[in-house]
Amino acid sequence: MLVLTRKLDEGIYIGNDVKITVIEITGNQVKLGISAPKDVSIFREEVLNKIIEDNIGSIAAEKPDIKNLPKIIQNLKKKEDK
Repeated sequence: MLVLTRKLDEGIYIGNDVKITVIEITGNQVKLGISAPKDVSIFREEVLNKIIEDNIGSIAAEKPDIKNLPKIIQNLKKKEDK
């Protein structure tokens, strides 16, 4: 882990496209501004952890029996035709 000290309005670059700037320091909180291309996803750590947890839960969910898939598709088509 790289550890840097920055003052108010100072920043760092990650690669050539992502800039992180210290916007405000209040007590034990630091407000950061992040400038990045639109195709770069930026998540707070707790949000990303929840997304990962939900995805793992979805993967672990019971899988449908694909042997019945042709019957399911056929029934759906019949409903559409009505």
